[in-house]
Amino acid sequence: MSETKSGSSGVAAATKVVFPPAGSIPATRIVFGTDGWRAKIADEYNFVNVRRCAQAVAEYVVERGEQAKGIVIDYDRRFASEQFATAAAEVVLAHGIPIALASQALPTQMSSFEVVQRKAAAGIVITASHNPWTDNGFKIKSPTGAAAGPEMLTDIEARIAAGAGRAIETRPFADAEAAGMVERYDSFDAYVRFIRTNLDIDRLKAADIDLFVDPLYGSGSTWIPRILAGGKIRVKEIHSERNPYFGGVNPEPIPPNVDEALRTIASGHYDLGLLLDGDADRAGAADERGSFITTLQIYALLMYYLVEHRGLRAPVVKTVNETSMAERLGERYGVAVYEVPVGFKYVGPKMIETDAMMGGEESGGFGFGMHLPERDGIFADLMLLDLFLCEKEAGRWPASRAIAHLHEIAGPSSYRRVDLHFDRAIYPALKDRLLVELPQRAPKGLAGGPVVRTQNLDTNDGFKFFAADGSWLLIRFSGTEPLVRVYTEAASTAAVDANLVAGEAIVRGS
Repeated sequence: MSETKSGSSGVAAATKVVFPPAGSIPATRIVFGTDGWRAKIADEYNFVNVRRCAQAVAEYVVERGEQAKGIVIDYDRRFASEQFATAAAEVVLAHGIPIALASQALPTQMSSFEVVQRKAAAGIVITASHNPWTDNGFKIKSPTGAAAGPEMLTDIEARIAAGAGRAIETRPFADAEAAGMVERYDSFDAYVRFIRTNLDIDRLKAADIDLFVDPLYGSGSTWIPRILAGGKIRVKEIHSERNPYFGGVNPEPIPPNVDEALRTIASGHYDLGLLLDGDADRAGAADERGSFITTLQIYALLMYYLVEHRGLRAPVVKTVNETSMAERLGERYGVAVYEVPVGFKYVGPKMIETDAMMGGEESGGFGFGMHLPERDGIFADLMLLDLFLCEKEAGRWPASRAIAHLHEIAGPSSYRRVDLHFDRAIYPALKDRLLVELPQRAPKGLAGGPVVRTQNLDTNDGFKFFAADGSWLLIRFSGTEPLVRVYTEAASTAAVDANLVAGEAIVRGS
């Protein structure tokens, strides 16, 4: 059923539509995990549910009397993302809230940037980040530019649930745009001016090196080459075109998804590789040999860069699945290290609370106090580039030598993660059962020696086991996909392999 309202001009201003229609299947239960709500396109992820999410965000803003501040809307390169973004916009506009809409697919962090620059009430991003190409998602940004925190998300989830089956008003997009309620934006030029206040871009451009970039077909395509254009540095980028299939891999910048890039770097005489995920808020890297630099190494490298080359001593924030090198570097340089649950919805608020210089998570998301309290893969990659140039000036070149130096001062670290996929139908019951059973089936020892401590994660979604030598094994249930992640950090590759075998056996009950 629908009911069209007409304004004084006789132009249709809003259309009231009931979602879902009476007599249809029950409304989807929408829960925001560690990084937004994600689901399979044309199944649970559909226009009905996107409108329900947008309705809840709009209600949240209206209740706080902040509708005049507007809402920023961004989207990625996935299938129909621009159409989903328009559907969300039409709901927001029906509440009398002006919007700033990305003029094209932009990196997710540009929504954070625009929210901060515009002092907007909130941000909405249509993206499923690194999920399989069959998925799409809905992220929410707080007024600080950080990912919406638990309190904000709990409120919005409750509004979504309470509104199931109720009428949702939409305003035709063309009508709202004609009325001056819509502003299109492209953040590139303003973003470059912004990062120049914290990073010497001209110095990076002047570097006499060969740089390889793989954005994995995502919305960060062409950004790094454009930022570094016009100098001596030579930049080669692959996978720049839009491909919602992402070449058949998940657009997460880790092996095997980036194996093509690693092979090219190894055979193409490149000095460094920089990688991005599908919405460009996660960073990855490879050295001159095409060896993948783990996300834990990247965290430690960035922390080392800030304390050693920039002389900063503010706190850092890391998730429970991040590297123990952070504590060792913190002790060496007198820097406080705060640990939070997995997800930038915890990292960002903690960064703001502690005035941290940096925050990061195992998935490759890094934020910086001088920049944004949110992940930015492009800025993190440029910071890595600057680090390696600083190390080159110090005589530690090529990139592999700089990484070896890191381990000389931060200790050895080998790391790997295994994702164990399960059917969506059995996943909830499996998760509930294992969360009860895991403490009783904890390993007595790991490759690093006896297990000396077991930690129940604050979010009650997994357990972490610590060996006598400081290495660890983490078993955690994903908040965005039907899978169990087994992570481990140890002193050697052999120890990591042994710990992963033990972890998978625990999960599978073998």
